[in-house]
Amino acid sequence: MNEPMYLKRNVQLEPLIDRWYAWPSLIPPATAARTTTERHFEIMESYISAPQVHAQAVKNPKLVGGPFIDYGGDRVDEIRALRDETKRARSHMVELSAALSDLDKMLRSSAKGFSLVPLYKEIPRILRGYIELVYDLNNNPSFRIIEPLLYKSHYYDRSSQSLMLSFTKGDQRPFALSTPRLEEKGSVHLRLPFDDEAADKLFRLRYEPMQWGEIKKTLGLDNGQSEMFHSFLTPEPYPKHSPYMGDGVRWRYFGHACVMIETKNASLLFDPVLSYSYPSDTRRYTYYDIPDTIDYVLLTHNHEDHVLFETLFQIRGKVKNIVLPRNATGSLQDPSLKLILQRIGFKNIIELGDMESLPIAGGEIIGIPFFGEHCDLDVKTKTAYAVRFDRRAFLFAADSCNIEPYLYDHIHRDLGDFDTLFIGMECDGAPMTWLYKPLLTQRLEHGMDDSRRIVGSNYEQAIEIVNRFNFREVYVYAMGQEPWLGHIRGSRSTPESRPIKESNRLIEECRRRGIVSERLFIKKEMVLK
Repeated sequence: MNEPMYLKRNVQLEPLIDRWYAWPSLIPPATAARTTTERHFEIMESYISAPQVHAQAVKNPKLVGGPFIDYGGDRVDEIRALRDETKRARSHMVELSAALSDLDKMLRSSAKGFSLVPLYKEIPRILRGYIELVYDLNNNPSFRIIEPLLYKSHYYDRSSQSLMLSFTKGDQRPFALSTPRLEEKGSVHLRLPFDDEAADKLFRLRYEPMQWGEIKKTLGLDNGQSEMFHSFLTPEPYPKHSPYMGDGVRWRYFGHACVMIETKNASLLFDPVLSYSYPSDTRRYTYYDIPDTIDYVLLTHNHEDHVLFETLFQIRGKVKNIVLPRNATGSLQDPSLKLILQRIGFKNIIELGDMESLPIAGGEIIGIPFFGEHCDLDVKTKTAYAVRFDRRAFLFAADSCNIEPYLYDHIHRDLGDFDTLFIGMECDGAPMTWLYKPLLTQRLEHGMDDSRRIVGSNYEQAIEIVNRFNFREVYVYAMGQEPWLGHIRGSRSTPESRPIKESNRLIEECRRRGIVSERLFIKKEMVLK
């Protein structure tokens, strides 16, 4: 009873909202309402009416990441119960979703370039005071959501948030955005809001032990939960990771877009998506390979594979500051990432605008404009990062799609050369509706949808970036190839996939020029003097 206990290494901790995997679209009230009605209800209704279709679809590798529930065909009653309970408990969110659709319809029919003032009376009642009506300079109408006020209304409900713990034995997990988490044997479901102090103590159990009695009291475990939860614990201390104290700069690749840079004075972690520890054929870095203190976590853009709550929560107690793109637009497709993180318990958030510099120990971080990858939508929450130390300079271009090479002429004129480039080259990408369909109130023509994709740079676009800077090293990353990413990325590329072929061309051309280059996969470490 008095022995200090830690979470076992292979305990998986999933944040949930109304039983669905928590990702950025489920926090802001407006996007949460639209996602609930236009994604979750549609998927559940489809499963209830044709469960065997879902059961067969999830077996097809080409359909991984599609709108299919991964439970076989025998859990219809549970899905129906979840649908009915959600409609009952979130009836106000259903009304909010409908009101946003009605608002959009009203603007299309009534806002013709004349003053918008008379139209305020036509705004759906439940949105009055939360919405500012606007035109762009060409008289196209839109609206701005006053997000801070909407968060303070009953539309933001912390009681919808919870945490599910279970053992994980490998990389295979159901695709998170299409499969709600039902009760399972061997799991413990805790009704804890994400910003609760008890939740933080739970997250820190990976590296800060507590006595069993204190754990039970803190988490409010009932008799039915206690036995299972106790099996998640071990007295074995977690392996301490020593911070880098050498000369120069060390960087480590943790998978996808997650890279850690360390000097003896500073530690930076980009887009953290970490693997759990369990027996595997691939040697990888995990939660236990990051230092006890991370000076800065840097987030490039607000997509679920770059802002992963499951990882962010479990390292929150180690993070001093979070750096993210500046945004205060109030648009439906681009909610404030700062407000999202603040509402779920993160502090010390630093917003960085284009070409703004943040001094750090021994260097600086610079926000770099980031074009593309968002289906031509007006999205401000995206930035690449330049990181400069005394003798080394890195450019983390993330999923930047180089649709306008002159951008990099201007950046080079201002900042000069960099030593190392990290660039994503997922140049097929999903169509716009794969991610943004719940926010649309009109059907998007297939041709339009197919042309507006969530893509990074192809070879021609990437080599234009290389041409403008005197890089010594060029690394392709953020390709979603690591096996533990399937629950948020869906299917992986094959050797014949266009992103692999295009990135191969870039690597070959860089090597021909004498530039060190490779496509990062699973794990890598470099120490630069």
